[in-house]
Amino acid sequence: METLYHQTNKEIHEVQSYMGGLEKTDRESVHLLENDIQARVDRIFTHVERLEILASKEPPNRRQNAKLRADQLKYDIQHLQTGLRNFQHRRYQRDAQDREREELMSRTFTTNDADTSIPMDETLQMNSNLHNAHQGMDDLLGSGSSILNGLRDQRGTLKGVASVISPPDLAGHMVWPGGRGKKKETAFPHIK
Repeated sequence: METLYHQTNKEIHEVQSYMGGLEKTDRESVHLLENDIQARVDRIFTHVERLEILASKEPPNRRQNAKLRADQLKYDIQHLQTGLRNFQHRRYQRDAQDREREELMSRTFTTNDADTSIPMDETLQMNSNLHNAHQGMDDLLGSGSSILNGLRDQRGTLKGVASVISPPDLAGHMVWPGGRGKKKETAFPHIK
C-alpha cells in the first residue's frame, strides 16, 4: 500500500506541473497535453480506488490513517480534474470568441434593412406576466372584499332572525319534545 500511495502522490505532483504548463502551450499541441493529463488523471483515479480498498483491509490501528491518506489523494485528484475542466471551458470560450471575431471581421457590412427588429420577446413576456399577476391580485382582493361584505350581511340577518325566534321571556329556556322546558343557555349566546 505504501508504494502505491507514494507512486500515486508522485503522479499527482507530475499532473500539477503539467497543468501549470497548459496556459503556455501553443494551440496546436494543447489538445495533446490535455489528453495526456486526462489519461493520467484517469489512471490516478483507479490508483485511488485501489488505495481505498487496501485501506479498508488495513489493521484497525492503521486503518483510519490509511483512509485519511486515500481521501486526501482523492480530494487532490478531484481538484486537478476540476482545474482541467475549467481550463478546457475557458479555452472553448476563447475559441468561440475568436471564431465570432473572425466572422465579424470577414462579414461585409451593408446598410440596415428598412425594418429593424429589436429582440424584446423576453421583456414583453415578463411585462405580460407581471400584468397578469397584478390583475390576479386585484381579483383576489376584490373577491375577499365581497366575501367580507356578504358575511356582514349574514350577521345582520342572523341577528334579526335570533331576535324573532327568541322572545325575551323565553330567552333562557329550550323547548324539548314532550313539552318539558329546561333552563339552558340560549341557542345564540354570542348574539345580543
